[in-house]
This record gives sequence, structure tokens and C-alpha cells, in this order.
Amino acid sequence: MAQRGIREAEAKKLILDHIDFPLEHDMVLVRPHSDISELRKEYPFLEGRLVAKPDVLVGKRGKHKLVLLDKTFQECIEWIEKKRSGPVRVGPVKGDLTHFLIEPFIPHDQEFYLAIQADRDADVIYVSDHGGIHVEENWEKVREIRVPVEETLQEEQVLEVLDHPLIAKFASALHKVFVDLDFVYLEINPMIIVDDKIKMLDLVAKLDDTAAYRNREKWGDVVFPSPFGTTLTPEERYINELDSKTGASLKLKILNPEGSIWTMVAGGGASVVYADTIVDLGHGSELANYGEYSGDPNQELTYEYAKTILDLMTREKGKPKILLIGGGIANFTDVAKTFTGIIQALKEFREKLIENRVTIYVRRGGPNYKDGLARMEETGKTIGIPIHVYGPETHMTRIISLALGGNQ
Repeated sequence: MAQRGIREAEAKKLILDHIDFPLEHDMVLVRPHSDISELRKEYPFLEGRLVAKPDVLVGKRGKHKLVLLDKTFQECIEWIEKKRSGPVRVGPVKGDLTHFLIEPFIPHDQEFYLAIQADRDADVIYVSDHGGIHVEENWEKVREIRVPVEETLQEEQVLEVLDHPLIAKFASALHKVFVDLDFVYLEINPMIIVDDKIKMLDLVAKLDDTAAYRNREKWGDVVFPSPFGTTLTPEERYINELDSKTGASLKLKILNPEGSIWTMVAGGGASVVYADTIVDLGHGSELANYGEYSGDPNQELTYEYAKTILDLMTREKGKPKILLIGGGIANFTDVAKTFTGIIQALKEFREKLIENRVTIYVRRGGPNYKDGLARMEETGKTIGIPIHVYGPETHMTRIISLALGGNQ
């Protein structure tokens, strides 16, 4: 399960579109290139008193003074322009506030708290009638309900800890949406009741992005923004896009594009071990990238993943480079099949690999690993690139010390 945050506006829209509960909510997402005059025509509620806040995966916006309350539309726009005129520091992180959410300002007396979090064997529901920015200080007033996997929250379960039928009905309906759309975290704080209607004032949500392949129609064009303070390269965005379209896992983070040590590692755990070992051996400054491919990606996906890394590592000519193609002993991933896509990319980049004096070290085990290693070794001879192959008899990180000339 990979937890990925989404914008508040998109999370609210998903709930509004799929919940079996009478729920209404006016809102507009102001993007960097939104036509302000058109927004005013399209959303009549903008003529009233409003609330504005950034929608960029920033937590505790109220405590960081990033919520504008009870203002006109013009005042909101002026505040938004000021906030996104340059980088803003939020706690220890500095970044750009690019997207803003504008909603009606709703006076209220009491604030509630409702959250759902996916656990290994159950969904945990948290509910309280003491919501708001100080909910953490009042956590002893938050009640917890555990709902086993494959079961749904019943209204009676909520009423046992909070005597409020409307919230009980809403929580039950919300949990169904949570399960159906593969949310892994959902927090509404505060939630209020006005004229016997639920209003979601502030919301944080995360989806299981490995479930994107089965939720294309339900999720629509949902976007997984980068965490606040980070900027993705075009290559990182491309791999994220591939990752969102498959049940496999593809991850890439560029650390040092001029680095001489590049990795193409199968498995999230193995990727951590490889990166840690490179750093422990004193070569952290030369580590160019971090990432992983896992979940038995098909030939096309591994080809695209490998091609992206090979393109990046052959742009900066100069010092010789090392490519570590590693991983543990696979349980179900067909090693020969995934190597087919990598071999295709290696052949395509033959000349650039030679120009950059690239040496490749391969270590893998699992289904069809012997065939995969033999084909990888033969590829090295065919394209004139030194490719050293090792099977499960060699420790997973041994190829790192071998590549770096160590004796460890």
C-alpha cells in the first residue's frame, strides 16, 4: 500500500460524487492560471463572505496562519496573490503556494472531528465533539472504533461513543466511500452542523495509489501533487505517471544528476539497503538516484523505467559511471521477463553507454533468474559493455563493494 496525498478540493469532490448521504458543498480551486473574472461568473457563492486557504498538502494551516476568514472575493484574491508571489516558509519547510481553495464562510458554534485510517487488519474511525485546531490538545475526548477488514461501519457503533444520529449516519456512509475508493486516510476537522446539514470545513486525504488501475473511472483525473517544498523533474513526473497506471510500483528520485553511481533496484526494501550501503562505504556524494521497480512490472514498464534512468545517467559526460542493477530474491517477479525490458533499453543506449564508460553490475535471484542473468551477460558481450552478473549465492550488496573497488 502506497499512501499518496491529494488536494482537499479533489478529496471533497470524490466524497460528494460517491457518498450515499445528502451532502452539499460550494468550493472553487484557484489554480496558477485560473481566469479570476470567469470564476466569479461561474460560482455565484463567491459574492458572499468567504474563506481562502492553500491547497498544497500543507498541514496545520490554521496554526500556521494560512487560513483567511470572513473576507470578500476581492480580498481573498489579493491575499492569494501575495501568498504565491514567492516562496513561503511553513515550519521547517520552504516552498511555493500554487493552489488555493475558496469556500463559503459559515459561522458556527460547535466543531466536530471525524477521521478514518486504514490499519493492517482494520479501519480505525476516530470521532469527537471537540474538533477544531486544538483537537490534539483534547485527544482524550476522541473516541476510537475499529472496523475489521471487509466489514463496514454501522451507525450503532458510532452512537455507542457519540450520541449524535446525524453524525452516525454520515460516518457510516463516509466509511463506505473510504473503502470503495481505496482511501487510506481521511480526516475532516472541523466538521460542523448547520440547519441539520453536515458541512466539511477542512479535510485531509490520502489514497492508495497502487489501486489506481482499478479506480480510473471513480477517481477521474485525480492528481497526486508533490509534497510541499519539493519540485519534481520531468523524469520523476514521468515515472510517477507510469506508476499511477499500473498495479506494480515504479519510483524514482534524482539525488545528484552528476553522480557516478546509478541504481536500478527491484524492491522497496532492497532500494533502501543499496542506498544505505553506498553511503556507508563513503560514496554518498556520488549516489545519483534513488528508487525501485517492484510488483512484477511488465516488459514495457521496465523498458520505460530503464530507458529513463539510462537517459539521465548518460547526459553528463566525463568520469566513468557505474550502474547497479540489483535486488533481493524475488518471490513471484519473473526476473527474465523484467530483464527483457532492461536489455531492450541497454541495446538502445549502447553508444551513449560506451561514451560514458559505463560498467554494469547485476545481482538477482528468483523465478527464471538463471535465464535472466545469462541473457544479461550475453547482452554485455553483444553491445560491448562490461556487464558482471551474480546470482543469489552472492550477497545482495556485495556487487556494490565490487563495483567500488572495495574488499567488503
